Amino acid sequence: MISSLEKLLGTPRDGALLRYSLALEYLKAKELERALGYFRDAVARDPLYSAAWKGLGRALHDAGRDTEALAAYRNGVDAARKKGDRQAEKEMTVFMRRLERAAQAPGRDPK
Repeated sequence: MISSLEKLLGTPRDGALLRYSLALEYLKAKELERALGYFRDAVARDPLYSAAWKGLGRALHDAGRDTEALAAYRNGVDAARKKGDRQAEKEMTVFMRRLERAAQAPGRDPK
């Protein structure tokens, strides 16, 4: 699947959706840094792509980079509000709150 998607890079079909799709595939393959790069590409191409912000936050959290994950979720909530995507807004708000609570837990060293 990854190689099929990568063949589309640089073609007229190259865009935020393609970059998001590649990021998801790399996330499934446990290649976090590559996933992060494609999630970042997706939100750079479409800053209102709330699903890509959510994926970026998840990947950053999986990589142990919770401070960056919080920032991604905050950007995602803003994007979702601007687009009227209430479900994505709610989901990312829940993820943000969990990370914030975990960062405040005693003995926890937030990243």
